[in-house]
Amino acid sequence: MTSDREADLASFAARSASSRGRQHSEDPPRTRTQFQRDRDRIVHSTAFRRLEYKTQVFVNHEGDLFRTRLTHSLEVAQIARSVARCLRVNEDLVEAISLAHDLGHTPFGHAGQEALNDCMLAYGGFEHNLQSLRVVDTLEERYGAFDGLNLCFETREGILKHCSPDNARRLGAVGERFLLRHQASIEAQIANLADEIAYCNHDIDDGIRSGLIESAQLEAVPLYERHTRRVRELMPSIAARRAVHETVRRIIDALVSDLIEESGRRIAAAAPVGIDDVRKAPALVAFSASIRAQADDLKSFLHKNLYRHPQVVRMTTKAGRIVRELFAAFLAEPRLLPLEHGARVEHEGPRAIADYVAGMTDRFAIREHHRLFAVGEL
Repeated sequence: MTSDREADLASFAARSASSRGRQHSEDPPRTRTQFQRDRDRIVHSTAFRRLEYKTQVFVNHEGDLFRTRLTHSLEVAQIARSVARCLRVNEDLVEAISLAHDLGHTPFGHAGQEALNDCMLAYGGFEHNLQSLRVVDTLEERYGAFDGLNLCFETREGILKHCSPDNARRLGAVGERFLLRHQASIEAQIANLADEIAYCNHDIDDGIRSGLIESAQLEAVPLYERHTRRVRELMPSIAARRAVHETVRRIIDALVSDLIEESGRRIAAAAPVGIDDVRKAPALVAFSASIRAQADDLKSFLHKNLYRHPQVVRMTTKAGRIVRELFAAFLAEPRLLPLEHGARVEHEGPRAIADYVAGMTDRFAIREHHRLFAVGEL
């Protein structure tokens, strides 16, 4: 049953039967593939549940309709599965990677990561991508026989999207490709670009909903202008809110279609026979040059007009301060930590504090900061 599920995949797709395995030996699943088991373990993990209260651009209390890390991960998985199906590669693996890729994110998005990295500079730094791998390899505590989720090599490889040479050497086999300058699997490459498609387009939606950017501003971006103009031509009386949704879904479709077509062309030209050929080839999953340039224009617009908007900067500045002050307080007095985390500090030092702070949701970090620093609070 499980092997039948992968029988129609392309020769260069990742297959459970030829997986490089898990760090700890386990009996194979009876009714699922190995990659389905990985996906299920990720969905049932504590870190995955916490993503509901970790935000992308806006802090959790700013509104209930903005994307969170959880809804973002689900959108990435949906896009990635659609691409994987068209390219005849492993949908279960691409879904597992997509759902796990943000497990290591701090509260308050990139502002939280930057603040925590500043705190950890003297202790090896902090990077959410490495932290996601640390979550699934070590920090999750669900199984009696091992720490972490004990995921397959291919899933762990896909989670680790980038890595410095020093960290790659420290990580062993899963970091080896960064030293050899090899690619990850087709599935990992798909998840990486599905992430970009998802966040750019839902940031358009959230940015307009928040009132920080307007559809008229976005018409300076060719990718957006082309599709919103088409929406108005087809539906001249459409309401403004629906016009945004119609435009965004057309942009997603255009990016996904181009990704499938360009990747199919590159795969045909490289003619990989197996997954090892994929690893040694140049990147095989990519946008065409034209769409790549248009997507970059959209990212530049969002960076300038949304991510650096004064209202967002005010909130992220506050968020960064919360993370820095929490870290400093715990570093100065580890007994402020819950007992199990305080005990880890004795053995692992500041890294254990970073693990604790990174695992916080937006709401919990705000509440914990208030508890520690509000005058008159006990």
